[in-house]
Amino acid sequence: MPLPPILDTACGPRMMWFDPLDDRTVFADIRSESIELCDGRTAVISPDLLIDFRELPFTDDAFYHVVFDPPHFNRLGKNSYTAQKYGSLAPSWKDDLRAGFAECFRVLKPHGTLIFKWNEHQIPIGDVLALTDQKPLYGHKSGKASKTHWIAFMKPGREVRVD
Repeated sequence: MPLPPILDTACGPRMMWFDPLDDRTVFADIRSESIELCDGRTAVISPDLLIDFRELPFTDDAFYHVVFDPPHFNRLGKNSYTAQKYGSLAPSWKDDLRAGFAECFRVLKPHGTLIFKWNEHQIPIGDVLALTDQKPLYGHKSGKASKTHWIAFMKPGREVRVD
C-alpha cells in the first residue's frame, strides 16, 4: 500500500491541523495516550504510527511534504500542562533535534518541503536552526509575543530548466 504524500513527525494531539484525520498524511509520534488535563479536558495523542523522529522508518525520498513540530521546552515539570500535552525535550535536545532535521530531510523527496514550527520561549530559534545545514526559505512569527516561528524549507534537488 503506498504511503500518503505528507508526514507529520511529531503530531501530538494534532492541534494545528484543519482536519486532524486528513488522509493525505501519516500522523506519527513517539507516544500514544489520552491525558486528562488540569482544566478537565482530555488531550488524545493517537498517531497512525508510533515512531521516533530521530529514526524514521521510511525509505529515502518518500514524502513530498514533512511537518516537524517537536517539543519546544526543556525546562518543564513532569506533570505540567504543556509537558503532558506536547511533550518536553530531553537534556540531549541538541542531538535529538539535529537527528530530527537530518531524518526529515532524508525522507523528503528532492524539492519537497519541510514546515518547521518552534516556540522560542526557552530556546532561541537561532540556536535551533544552527542544528541543520539546510537553508530556510521563509518564515513567520505568530502568537501574542511573536515567539512561535513557522519556517519553510525545501530539500535541494536538480535544477529545473525551461527551454
